[in-house]
Amino acid sequence: MGEQITNQQQVYPLAPASKMPRSDEESNTLQSNELRRKKRIKLAIYIAAFAVFQTIVIVVFSLTVMKVKTPKVRLGTIELKNVTTTDGTQASSPSFDISFTTQVRVKNTNFGPYKYDSSNATFLYQGVTVGQIFIPKGKAGMLSTKKVSVTVSVNSNALTSTTSLGNELGVGTLTLNSQAKLSGKVELMFVMKKKKSAQMNCTISIKLNADKAVDLNCK
Repeated sequence: MGEQITNQQQVYPLAPASKMPRSDEESNTLQSNELRRKKRIKLAIYIAAFAVFQTIVIVVFSLTVMKVKTPKVRLGTIELKNVTTTDGTQASSPSFDISFTTQVRVKNTNFGPYKYDSSNATFLYQGVTVGQIFIPKGKAGMLSTKKVSVTVSVNSNALTSTTSLGNELGVGTLTLNSQAKLSGKVELMFVMKKKKSAQMNCTISIKLNADKAVDLNCK
């Protein structure tokens, strides 16, 4: 009987052991993914910021360094050396014969040298040429001024009418104009060259009194 009861007992399979939730592993995985996501966001922000910065640098560079400006040519301080005038109150006609020293100044405000060809500066009285000087070819360096010392001689020999000259000399002031044009090229970054012409237009007022002062106005 005992054996029959034993044989009649059913044997049930063991239920599989329930798996414990891997809360620690899942938490670590989520944290790792979040860190990677934040790193990607930071990288994208850095790339965008660098692109914006680079764009700003390029714009500023093109508007300042790469912008070619027209050089300026002007006369420097005038120092009178010889002044001989006749105002026409005597038997002779009004006349003048004047010499002075000055500087031809070529101002270059570009970030590259300005090389210019030789030229002439003309001195006029009421549109008539009364004197001329030669300006040799040269170079004004980056952000600098080239200074060329010259001696100028002007006289009234070419004037056909001296009526207004007599009036000016009688008042004691002689007004002359000086004009010049330099043609050359501005070189940037040793690669780009751009043609630029510098022009001068100066008004010279010479006081013929004892002080012999000179007023100079250049445009």
